[in-house]
Amino acid sequence: RLSEEVADALAGRRPVVALETSVLAQGLPVPRNHEAAGAMAGAIRATGAVPAWIAVDAGQVRVGIPDADLARLAEPGRAAKVARRDLPVVVASGGLGATTVSAAVWAAHRAGIDVLATGGIGGVHRGSSDVSADLLELAETPALVVCSGPKSIVDPEATMERLEELGVSVVGYRTDLLPFFVAGHADVALEHRVDTPAEAAAVALALRRLDVTSSVALCNPVPNGLAVDRDVVADAVRACEVEATSRGVRGKDVTPFLLSCLAERTGGRSLRANLALLESNAGLAAEVASALANATRS
Repeated sequence: RLSEEVADALAGRRPVVALETSVLAQGLPVPRNHEAAGAMAGAIRATGAVPAWIAVDAGQVRVGIPDADLARLAEPGRAAKVARRDLPVVVASGGLGATTVSAAVWAAHRAGIDVLATGGIGGVHRGSSDVSADLLELAETPALVVCSGPKSIVDPEATMERLEELGVSVVGYRTDLLPFFVAGHADVALEHRVDTPAEAAAVALALRRLDVTSSVALCNPVPNGLAVDRDVVADAVRACEVEATSRGVRGKDVTPFLLSCLAERTGGRSLRANLALLESNAGLAAEVASALANATRS
C-alpha cells in the first residue's frame, strides 16, 4: 500500500527514497530515534525528493508512513523487527512491524523505488556462521542502497567476501576503502568508486536497464571528524559480544544490543556518528534519486 504522496511522486516520475524503519524502532534510543527520523526526512525533502518509510501495519506492507504512525513505530517495544522472511507472518497477524534492510529493499523494489537509504547493512559476524538476511536480499533484489558500509559490529573482510560471492556490487562514494559504519574505514580496498550523485545515478540506471537482479551498495563514509577510532570500536565490540553471550542475547536482539552497548562503551561517540551518517546517507540518496529521475526523463 502506497501513501498518496509516494504514489503521486512515482506517477509523476519524481524522486523517492525508500527508508527502513527498524533503525527507529530497534536501532536508536528515544529521543534520538525521533531526531533521526526528522533529520533524514528533512535531508531528503531539501533536495525535492519524497521520503518513503516502509513498515507493516494492520495487515499491510505500507510504503510511505505518516508522522503519527512513524511515532508509534518509534515507541520502545511497540513494533516487531521484520526481515523479509517475517513479512507473511506479521502481515497475517495484523501486527505492527519495523522493516530491516532486507524487508525494505523487497518492498521498495515492488513499489518501483530504486534508491534506499540506511545507516549500515548487516554482515557476517566475527567467528560465526551468522550471515545477515540483508546480504541475501541484496543478492536477490535490485536496488541502489546508500549506506556507510557494514555495521561496525561485523567482520568487514568476511562481509566483503560474502557480498562478492553473492554478486552484490560494492561502490565507494568518494573513497577507495570500504566504509565501516561509525569506525570510518576498514582495511578493505574497493574495486569501484563514484564521485558524484550523477555517477551513482548512472550506475542505478544501468542496473535497471540491464535487468540485473542484485543490488548495488553505495558506501558513503561517516562525515569527517565523527568516526570513532577503529581499535576503540573493535575493543568495545569484543566486550559487548562477551556481555551479550553472558546475558543470553540471541537472534534478532543481538544487533540492537551490540549497538546500544557500543554507544555506552564509547561514551556516546558511536551514537553521534550513527546519527550523522544516517542524515548524510539520506541526503546523498535523495541527490542520487533526483539525478536518476532527471536521467530517466531526458
